[in-house]
Order: sequence, then structure tokens, then C-alpha cells
Amino acid sequence: MKTLLPSLLLFSSLASAQAWQTPRMPWGAPDLQGTWTNATITALERLDGLDELVITEEQARELERQDAGLAADIDNLPEGDLPAGKVVGGYNTAWLDAGTRMLRVKGEPRTSIIVEPKNGKVPYNIRGWSRYWWRMIKTQKRNNPEEQLLGDRCVVGFGSTGGPPMLPVLYNNNYQFVQSPGQVMILVEMNHAVRTIRIGGEPLPEQIRPWLGDSIGHWEGDTLVVETTRFHPQQSLRGAIKHQLYVGMNSKVTERFTRIGEQEIHYEFTVEDKTVYRRPWRGELTFRPADGQIYEFACHEGNYGMIGILAGEREQGVNGIRWLFELVTNMPEETDHEQLGPGRFNRKP
Repeated sequence: MKTLLPSLLLFSSLASAQAWQTPRMPWGAPDLQGTWTNATITALERLDGLDELVITEEQARELERQDAGLAADIDNLPEGDLPAGKVVGGYNTAWLDAGTRMLRVKGEPRTSIIVEPKNGKVPYNIRGWSRYWWRMIKTQKRNNPEEQLLGDRCVVGFGSTGGPPMLPVLYNNNYQFVQSPGQVMILVEMNHAVRTIRIGGEPLPEQIRPWLGDSIGHWEGDTLVVETTRFHPQQSLRGAIKHQLYVGMNSKVTERFTRIGEQEIHYEFTVEDKTVYRRPWRGELTFRPADGQIYEFACHEGNYGMIGILAGEREQGVNGIRWLFELVTNMPEETDHEQLGPGRFNRKP
């Protein structure tokens, strides 16, 4: 009996290992193709009040329950007319698709996408922190379209949904991967942005800085490793309700895509820039198969929000010190949305 039990365990392990093998393209590279999603209610940075990266399933389910209640509050509008001159809200829940579950990485419930540093926060240095806030304040002036967030302008998606790093936002968290022997294309649902990763390619000239950066890839075993540099100067601030992030023009983002199961791609990334951060920082996400195909994201054709933003700002006619005071005392929803922002769990027991 003593020799039978180890033999059974070994047989079980071998059977499990042989049950799934990495699918491959005709030329031998691992097959990452398909439509995937990274939707999760877990934020980029660690939730306040939680010290550990990994929590129990019971804790994860409780946070998921709270999030469902907070999201439902969005549809509870007061009776009568909404107050003029005040924030009246944006989307109701019918338009949101932020996910319903905490992030699980290889089965572990996570409290942040960031895994290093240990506190789960972006480690800005003083220069990076000041750049982040200066850009954020400029986007709130609302006097001309060129100063607005790129998502408001329908240039690329909100936040860092297009990446890199590719992070989840409130909706349209779907990506289509298409491969050829020399390239990997990632179609980002929001704003229909496309990342073209050149396998074994040469960097673009220094003065050419495309949206979503310049991505060069190579294979390390079954892992696709992608290094991205030469970011567009207008893409430094990645602003969204779910996360706000500053990535410098000369920052370097290294991503690792590994297919670890039929239903799972393990996604790792490292961000480096001594002029912006005190140290490199790292995050992890899971991509799972999306439900359905990606449809056209026709943003410019219906961007009435930009007209309303500019008209409302000009109607107020507030400038100078008074404008700055009103901004500080009434922060925009990008930084502190009651039901959807990163601090939402702190508002209810």
C-alpha cells in the first residue's frame, strides 16, 4: 500500500499534465489567437485597508458582493429633475461591462493588478508624481479638445486599455489576437486601436512615436515577450475612472504572454523609467475567452460628449484662481467616482 499511493499520485499528475498541451500555429509558435477579455473588478493599485496581495475565496466573494451593490446604486436616481449645474452622472449599468469578479491569477484571488512593489502602488518619484498631476489638472480645463483625455477625444481608449500595459476599464475590455510568422496583431475593442508587434523586428527611428508605442517581440520558449518604447507624447497620462496612470515618453514596458490553459493566458508586465518611478514596477493579469465577437467601435460618429464638455465649460466662464479652487473642491469623476472608482469599497461596510 505504501508503494501504491505514490504511484497513483504520480500517474494522476502525469495524466493531468498530458490532458492539455499548448496549441501551436503551423510554423510552430504557440497559438494565442482568439478573442480574449481581462475584465475584473480588481483595480490596478491595491485597495485601501488591505495589506496582502492574495486573499481568501471568502474575502473575494464578499468584495464581489459589495461591488454588485455599489454598481446597482448607479441606477437609483432621485425623483424629479436633476439639479442644474451639478454632476448628473454618465452611464447606467446597461452600458458597463467591468466584470463581476475579483482578479484570479493562477487560481489566487488578488487585491491589485500590481504585484511589485509589495504595497501594490505605482512607485512615482517626485518628478513623476508632479507630471502626473500637472497633466491631470490640464485635462480638466475643458476649453479646447486637444487638452482632453484621449478617450474623450476618441483617439485611443480610456486609461491604459490599449496599453501597454493593457489594463481593464469600465467597458470594452475585449482584445482579438491574430498571428502570422513575423507579427502578432492585437485589436483593442475600445476605439478599435491596433497593436502590431513585430517579431524580431528593429525599433523605429527615435522621432517616430506611434499611438500605443513601438512594440518588438520575441519568443522565449512558449512565452511571447514584447518590449515597447517610443510612446506618443500625448499618451503619457492614461486617465480612466478605474485607474489613472502616467507613463513617460521614454518609459519601457516589457510584457510576457503565456498560454497556460485552454481558457487562460497569463499576462505579466514590467514598467521601467528612472525619470518617473523610484523603481521598476510589475503587474499580472489573466486573459480569458470573451463571450462573442468584437464589433466596430464607432466613437467619433457619436461623440456628442465632447460638444457638451466644451459648451458647459464655456458657459460657466470660470478661469484663473476661481477655476482652480472649484477643481480642488470638486474633483472630477476620473479621480473619485463613488460607485466605480478604486476607493468605492471604503464607502460602505
